[in-house]
Parts: sequence; structure tokens; C-alpha cells
Amino acid sequence: MEDLIQTIAVYALPVLFAITLHEAAHAYAARYLGDSTAYMQGRMSLNPVRHIDPFGTIVIPILLYVGTSGNFLFGYAKPVPVDYGNLRKPKRDMAWVALAGPASNFFMAFLWLVFAIFLSVAGVGEEFFMRMAQAGILTNLVMFAFNLFPIPPLDGGRVLTSLLPNRYAYRFAQIEPYGFFIVMALVLFKVLYFWMVPVMTAAHSLLQLIATPLKLFL
Repeated sequence: MEDLIQTIAVYALPVLFAITLHEAAHAYAARYLGDSTAYMQGRMSLNPVRHIDPFGTIVIPILLYVGTSGNFLFGYAKPVPVDYGNLRKPKRDMAWVALAGPASNFFMAFLWLVFAIFLSVAGVGEEFFMRMAQAGILTNLVMFAFNLFPIPPLDGGRVLTSLLPNRYAYRFAQIEPYGFFIVMALVLFKVLYFWMVPVMTAAHSLLQLIATPLKLFL
């Protein structure tokens, strides 16, 4: 129980920030490209309460953490409503709205990396803050890679739908009602591992490269 409390304390803020920025980014991109549905429903907000799903964001992750001894963790936020018909160029702009979420997580991972660098340079000895920074990097890289997986309704699935020719895009989009179950099966059978690890590794290497000038300067 003590380990669970410590884990929750370390991951609470990184997870809340990651989810909030991810969903808000979708809403901002949708409004910029012509659809104000999320904005009208108050979802274009950096207030975490607007995006938290009590069951998917809190109950399920805790139950899975306890039930699997931390070996399997999954959760979700309330999806941002987007009326793609309102977008100026629906098929093209669908991809940009979808990409806004993972892009926000990549940016947030970079901010946590900068925070970790400053902690190290400043000689801050409090382990809790460094663990939180590492948790922030990991959480956002996981969300970045997971959401880019090309199965709808994940963001990567919407990007792929946008890129496919109309006839194939329509057929591919038909699997969306089953997408969640497909992804869960891939997670449980550890097939998604072969997607997550390379994408996360590449993203982390890119983050380190971007942060190199800051490290040299400090």
C-alpha cells in the first residue's frame, strides 16, 4: 500500500498535465481549423476537471495497478468532441486535429526533461522531484506512442484515415467501433510492445538531441 501511495504521489501531476494538455490540444486545433464543438462544451480548457473521466482516469488505473502488481496500467480521459464536418477541409484537417494531441505530449515530455536538467544542475537533492520529472517524461512518451498507433479511434488511426484514398479511408474507418477492443487485445498479448518501444526510443532520442544545447549551456 505504501508503494501505491508513493507511486500515485509521483505520477499524479504528470498524468493530469499529460491528459489535460493532450485533450485541450485537440480542442484548440479543432477550433482553429473551423470546429467550435469542444469550445462550446467547455473542453478547450487547461482545467483537468474538464477532461477527467472518473472511471477511466482514476478507478481503472488504480485497480489495474493493484491487480497486476504494477505490471499493466491503462486509463483514458473523456474524448474531446469534434464535428469533422465543420472543419474547413474535413479529411485533411482530421489529421491535424488528431496530431495535436501526441504533439502536445511530446512538448510536455520536453518540458519535464528541461525540469530534470535544471534539478540536476541546481543540485536539488530531493529524490521526489527527480522521480516526478522522470515520471513526466515517461508518461508523455507513453501517451505519445500509444496514441499514434494507427487504429481508430486512436489519433494515429485518424491520421491514417486522413491519408488513405477516400474509398479505403471509408472502409478503414468502419473498424472504429471495434478499435478499442483490438487495441486492448494487442496490449494484453504484448503485440503493441513492438510498436511502443521503437517509437518511444526514437522520441526520447530526439528529445535528448533537442535538449543538447541547453545541457551544454548550463
